[in-house]
Amino acid sequence: MPSSPITASPMLSVIIPVYNEEESIQPLCQDLLAVLESIGMSYEVILINDGSFDRSQEQLRKVAAEHDHFKVIRFRRNFGQTAAIMAGIQYAQGEIIIPMDSDRQNDPRDIPRLLSKLDEGYDLVSGWRKVRKDNPLIRTLPSRMANWLISKISGVHLHDYGCTIKAYRRSVIHGVKLYGEMHRFIPIYAHWMGALVTELEVTHYPREFGRSKYGLNRIVKVILDLMVIKFLDKYFVKPIYLFGGFGLLALFFSGISAVSAVYLKLFKDVSFISTPLPLAAVMTFMIGIMAILLGLVAEMLVRTYFESQGRTTYLVQETINVSLPVDEKP
Repeated sequence: MPSSPITASPMLSVIIPVYNEEESIQPLCQDLLAVLESIGMSYEVILINDGSFDRSQEQLRKVAAEHDHFKVIRFRRNFGQTAAIMAGIQYAQGEIIIPMDSDRQNDPRDIPRLLSKLDEGYDLVSGWRKVRKDNPLIRTLPSRMANWLISKISGVHLHDYGCTIKAYRRSVIHGVKLYGEMHRFIPIYAHWMGALVTELEVTHYPREFGRSKYGLNRIVKVILDLMVIKFLDKYFVKPIYLFGGFGLLALFFSGISAVSAVYLKLFKDVSFISTPLPLAAVMTFMIGIMAILLGLVAEMLVRTYFESQGRTTYLVQETINVSLPVDEKP
């Protein structure tokens, strides 16, 4: 099938991280090409080889040689799915970005449905694998528990944060930096920026080749990353509220411990050295002071971050009959 002519700026960018998927690459690209050609929208496909040690790079070279729309980025070593998606976003030129898996468990035919959902006025459409074809004990059950926890903590209620196939408008992920396993939290970032987020049921196929690259250890990583997300949501701009609050709580317990030790000494004739309360008072006092000082240092770092980069603590969606701020006028 002939490819559509390449435009300077494609409207659609499909991002596919690849890690040891030599058997899947050719059939995936064939299916993807058929779908993208039928849409009638200018496109590019960015395949990121995340340090594969099988014949994946050889297969990627063949695909790129046959179709100019397919672009290949090769990492020097394995950096993980989040880093691969981050690289794809940075290299993508499209106004709409759709990441998907390379193991053929995502269906390229869901792409037109995602685009149609975006046309309804949404900024981000997240895939929902309502009927999963994975091991129910090792993959599905932990995933459902993680999705429930993420939804409760973040306030963004989605059924399937772990589903790779999503559709973003470039504007809602502009400037987003991803680390760890945080690619699954992009809907949360987008929601913070005022984006309209929804989800759409997508098809999920059983894995045909190889084996899953993820295990139960990913749950620990997700929980730790979720703690970072919650901190960035609530305390990034005012870290003193977290560190200072913890410090004041520690000082409170220090005071309680000290008063209790003095009471026991004066009224119960209990020696200071026979109870751990004096030591607890000193330790919690030191912890409280250090936490407050750490909060003050964090406050200075936050101000340096915003002021050195000319960033603001707010985002403006629209203005009417309003002049530019003085420091932004030419």
